[in-house]
Amino acid sequence: MQVYADMQRMHGRKLALVPTMGSLHKGHLSLVKRAQAEADHVTVSIFVNPTQFGPSEDFEAYPRDFQRDCALLEELGGVSAVFAPSEATLYPSGSDQQRVWITCPEMSSQLCGKYRSGHFRGVLTVVMKLFAACNPHIGVFGLKDIQQFVLLKKMIEDLSLNIKIIGGETVREANGLAYSSRNEYLTAEERHQAGIISEAIYSAVQMIEAGEKSLETVTGKIHETIGSVPQAKLQYAEIVTAGTLQPVEQFMPGMQVIIALAVYFRQIRLIDNAFALVPAQ
Repeated sequence: MQVYADMQRMHGRKLALVPTMGSLHKGHLSLVKRAQAEADHVTVSIFVNPTQFGPSEDFEAYPRDFQRDCALLEELGGVSAVFAPSEATLYPSGSDQQRVWITCPEMSSQLCGKYRSGHFRGVLTVVMKLFAACNPHIGVFGLKDIQQFVLLKKMIEDLSLNIKIIGGETVREANGLAYSSRNEYLTAEERHQAGIISEAIYSAVQMIEAGEKSLETVTGKIHETIGSVPQAKLQYAEIVTAGTLQPVEQFMPGMQVIIALAVYFRQIRLIDNAFALVPAQ
């Protein structure tokens, strides 16, 4: 992969990488389209990374269908390469023997990081490995995983990597549910009810942008909305600053914030978020 990428660069091509864990859906395909608009050579990586899963999480059960993924990319067209390494390729000594990690403790401890110990250490480390293998000019990542995106931007900045990172907008199902590979675990009824997540988020956005000054009122509305669906169990609902992911203590004029949620349906954990801009006056 490294030799191939270097050859493409020698021929003057601009390389984009779309990292995925497979089980591709419309959200992933929208990222591929965005990469195609930014570069003339697009690589899609498919790798279910063991180091970002906790001991009790769904690594073994995570959906995998490599042939289907390749067929979707073939149908879409415009993908120059699929990079699907084995675990031994990215972790030559074994993922349980990895000694060097990329970490960002302060920003990793917020939002999902409070509940998924070591998750973002695994994410940052594997993305660095994918960058080293695929040598892209551009990396395209979904904004649905907003904490991941902000951490990757910080990694690129702090390590002086010559890579441009682009965020692709969240793609949603008809009821507002953000596309996710984990949606496949949901029953039809749960999938319908999970639309309450985006409803809660966008009600909070409307309140903030309409000038609501009370943080407690906004978060209370989120809890009330999610609570209206008995099957939905809210893990967290937080409002953080867009640049640093630090909890907002009060709304300041002109502040850009992120409303982020994690909600369970049975053992299926779904995340979503949206940006909101506090009015200047």
